Amino acid sequence: MNTLVAGVDEAGRGPLAGPVVVAAVILDPSRPLAGLGDSKALSAAQRESLAPQIRSLALAWSVIVVDVDEIDRLNIFHATMAGMTRSVLALATPPREVLIDGNKIPKDLRLPARAIVKGDASEPCISAASILAKTHRDALMREYDAAHPVYGFAQHYGYPTPEHLERLRQHGPCAIHRRSFAPVRALLQGGLFDSATR
Repeated sequence: MNTLVAGVDEAGRGPLAGPVVVAAVILDPSRPLAGLGDSKALSAAQRESLAPQIRSLALAWSVIVVDVDEIDRLNIFHATMAGMTRSVLALATPPREVLIDGNKIPKDLRLPARAIVKGDASEPCISAASILAKTHRDALMREYDAAHPVYGFAQHYGYPTPEHLERLRQHGPCAIHRRSFAPVRALLQGGLFDSATR
């Protein structure tokens, strides 16, 4: 029986600021975890409770941070694919198969792999990866909030909420804003946000 199956998922493709975080997890069938599910459907408290259990009980896990510079250089899709490959390669135990949340498989992943749409809700190993990626990214964004308090990163985590867009208009982008994303790019070009400071 093939037990060395790695689940892979990411957090942070949609925000205007901060990194994409990708996690890979190989669960131990002999130590099942209750409560796994799509990280977006779980409460923050549930995710924070499950994350250390996943790290403790999994056969192997990894978390990869893809920074803003790489996102802007490659574009968000290719940066995410690169992070997925890295997360699998970083596992202490090589998997025999990789299950990836979504509908795309990284072209340079040299392992048997399947893409599963909404896999974070149906495959426990993907659910576990989803939780590790989400909790790690949220913690990073809270750190960025302390460094850049005017943007409210601890509230919206970099997503394009009305509050975040208004803060962008008022203050212009900071070092962790994604220059390749349309609202930030338009601000820098002086097109969309007339009141923005550069």
